[in-house]
Amino acid sequence: MRVPRLFGFALLTCSLLLQPSSSAQSGLASEVTRLVQLLELSPESTVADLGAGSGEVSIEIARQLGARARVYSTDTNSVRLGEIKKAAATANLTNVTVVEGASAATNLPDECCDAIFVRYVYHHFGDPPAMNASILRSLKPGGRFAVMDAGPRIAGTVPPSERASGDKHGVVHETVVEELKAAGFEIVQVVPDWPGKLFLVLARKPR
Repeated sequence: MRVPRLFGFALLTCSLLLQPSSSAQSGLASEVTRLVQLLELSPESTVADLGAGSGEVSIEIARQLGARARVYSTDTNSVRLGEIKKAAATANLTNVTVVEGASAATNLPDECCDAIFVRYVYHHFGDPPAMNASILRSLKPGGRFAVMDAGPRIAGTVPPSERASGDKHGVVHETVVEELKAAGFEIVQVVPDWPGKLFLVLARKPR
């Protein structure tokens, strides 16, 4: 299928752009601390990073939550999965579980997560209704889902099949809110100025 290739390519591009320097690592740590607070995570939480790329965010959130937490780190690209495993081993982290994801499914157990997040990945969902339904199933009742993304260069609504490249690359937060509501999520908060020139939409699975 074409969608998984685009998905994997986008994550590869993001990982190349986000190679860590000391300042970048400090910024990432600060962003993850803020994300942990919004997702209401604790040292006993289970959280999933979907479309994790090389795993920078997965590794940082695993560090911050500690060994009793569980972090699922997923991607559709086998090279990226290997990089996540290597990064976890290098950091001596035993609380990271690497999972091969799919274009329209998390491939995670039902009701396994206290929270799930996607960072600059949502606009690559080729079938948002199917993927959002899968995310909803993977969350425990009351579990939180955070979408961090950026809008395209052009104005207006862009269909999922056209969000992956060119001037239409991206998705606006209004579209994310609409699609999450349609999937059965409750919207908790919209943060228009998330780090990295992104927005954040925070949603919750009904209890």
